[in-house]
Amino acid sequence: MSVVYDKSYKFAIRVVNLCKYLRKEHNEYVLSKQILRSGTSIGALVSEGEFAQSKADFINKLSIALKEANETKYWINLLYDTDYITKQMYEDIQKDILEIISLLVKIIKTSKESKSKS
Repeated sequence: MSVVYDKSYKFAIRVVNLCKYLRKEHNEYVLSKQILRSGTSIGALVSEGEFAQSKADFINKLSIALKEANETKYWINLLYDTDYITKQMYEDIQKDILEIISLLVKIIKTSKESKSKS
């Protein structure tokens, strides 16, 4: 499997555990549902992209994964700024989502460049 797949899968596990924490410790269900949806869909879209029917389909799947990653970053920031997660929790998960975003941007850019050459 690819690096971005592995990282997004591990990130999805972190998001599921974060949601459990939010529900158990803070009785928070609305924000936790939002971050659960966007945070777990990143890896699902990367997984779909690995069996894309074409280069364009691959780029499309990863572009949607990038949008979901950016949305997840928004929810992480909101959870931190509203005191649902600690600074340490925020810094750890923020580092992971920024790394995934960076990987997705690079993969999409490289794929678009190779598509235009063919």
